[in-house]
Amino acid sequence: MSFPDVDDTQFTMEQASQNKLILDELRYDRALLAKQHKKFLSQIYTNQNHVYDKIIAAITSNSGGVFFLYGYGGTGKIFVWKTLSAALRSKGEIVLTVASSGIALLLLPGGRIAHFRFAIPLTPDECATCNIKQGNPLARLISIRKLIIWDETPIMNRFCFEALDRTIRDLLRHTNDASLHLPFGGKTVVLGGNFRQIPPIITKGSR
Repeated sequence: MSFPDVDDTQFTMEQASQNKLILDELRYDRALLAKQHKKFLSQIYTNQNHVYDKIIAAITSNSGGVFFLYGYGGTGKIFVWKTLSAALRSKGEIVLTVASSGIALLLLPGGRIAHFRFAIPLTPDECATCNIKQGNPLARLISIRKLIIWDETPIMNRFCFEALDRTIRDLLRHTNDASLHLPFGGKTVVLGGNFRQIPPIITKGSR
């Protein structure tokens, strides 16, 4: 088993071997994922390839960024998630794939519910943060991950994203002061979803 590049953190391989959350994210069959990645690239459409290249470039250059992939059902968002995940996991990198609903996460490779994965409060407000303490296993996992993919984001309250953003900035500022002033600490985050599935809400309106 190989370990991801951790030059930008104070995390050692010995610590990684003692972190079950990290070990779980490194148990993928890299050879199989490499074959899948090659197959996915041979099937990818031009628009999907443009999205893929943009995100991979941001990760490779370590410039980070927040991306949003919008598309209605059947346009291939899940295919892009799978291609990105296979590309990075086949190299021993950590990708955290989450969704806002239980049904959506079933289609994601290694998917988790966002609230569970990031310990987001059930009723967040404008000052909320995730229940992640500096130095605990989850904090270390988030610190060394290369990419976060979050599907079905339009159905979530914006305070959930702000809580995660605030938390990641705080976790990473101990290794990079600039992280405190960058979205999600300067790491790469990809959001996706379909706004057409969200009906308009009329305050105090009837059925």
